[in-house]
Amino acid sequence: MTSINVLVIEYLDSDKTLETIVRKQNIQVVAISPENLDTQFIASTLKPDVMLINCRKVTDLMLQFVAEINELYARPIILFSDDPDTQSVNKVIKSGISAYIVSGLESNRIKSIIDIAIARFTEQQSLKNELEKTKSKLEERKLVDRAKGILIKTRNFSEDEAYHTLRKLAMDRNIAIGEMAKNVIAMSELLT
Repeated sequence: MTSINVLVIEYLDSDKTLETIVRKQNIQVVAISPENLDTQFIASTLKPDVMLINCRKVTDLMLQFVAEINELYARPIILFSDDPDTQSVNKVIKSGISAYIVSGLESNRIKSIIDIAIARFTEQQSLKNELEKTKSKLEERKLVDRAKGILIKTRNFSEDEAYHTLRKLAMDRNIAIGEMAKNVIAMSELLT
């Protein structure tokens, strides 16, 4: 494992079990108490590579923090808990936690758990990015089809002529075809 910075948050009263286990693995650790959680400070100053949370029971406040930090500074988050409740498990999964370990805080497994959580997080981020690209392409395709429809209706172009006109206009102006389609749609709306 390469050198990583780990943020440890222990919700257990003055219990530093997780922090102690991680430090024994020669991993760089910063520990903060749940009362001092500041997403802005974590994202801008601490900048951990991985976040580990240790608690007895999953709370809505904890999951709210997870959602906020994922929005601002998405990183792998591993939650160690003694809470096997099905509702808690479902909430944890929806919150964006990379690994949920129930009653499994063992020092000999910590490096493996961190490695797996990082790999899973990386894969999820890749899928999320691919989904965003696909959504963007689909949205662009809808705009191009709408702009082609406008050209077909107003200029009596065939579908191929409308597409080639859009493409030529985009190339002449050195912009993406989706941007040109937006311009055609905006102009049409302006004139009607």
